[in-house]
Amino acid sequence: MGFLSVLSFAQQVVKERVQLGDRVVDATMGTGVDTLFLARLVGERGHVAAFDIQAQALELTRKRLHSGLGLDAAAHVDLRLASHADLVGALPPEWRGQTAAVMFNLGFLPTAEADKAVMTEPSTTLAALEGALALLRPGGVLSVVLYPGHDGGDREADAVQAWAAGLPQIVGQALIYRMLQRPHAPYVIAIEKRLS
Repeated sequence: MGFLSVLSFAQQVVKERVQLGDRVVDATMGTGVDTLFLARLVGERGHVAAFDIQAQALELTRKRLHSGLGLDAAAHVDLRLASHADLVGALPPEWRGQTAAVMFNLGFLPTAEADKAVMTEPSTTLAALEGALALLRPGGVLSVVLYPGHDGGDREADAVQAWAAGLPQIVGQALIYRMLQRPHAPYVIAIEKRLS
């Protein structure tokens, strides 16, 4: 038995902190893998907000939710055509300090026909991470899957890692899950919020 993949590790970290009825965020929905995962975790009494700047991502996510949950079962999932940097302003005030988890899967839309020039950028991602931290409740978790192996992904990964390393421990605990012998492979940074 091998180690968990980075995506499985990110989901495991979140799964340990989220309960039925919670509020959660998929900050970068892409094809909807994490959105569906979160929707199943929180159940119909919970709430999922998912963000992406590409209409194609919303359509792919709608299809995934429909096939994974059924026709009307995803009523508790709010898909938003908006940047992850705007997540705090886009959500109702009651989400602030009351959100169980925020997931990020950075880079570009992972489909063959996607425009690879449209990808997450360090400046908007760092703003989104600050916002996500404000949304989290104490004990809530933030997971970030990083892709240093593509052009631009290395700069974003370095910026996110520096941001996480600079967090005061009283605010949050940060860890890295990474294959040390493969420096360009994807990896995860996870943060547990400590204070509100």
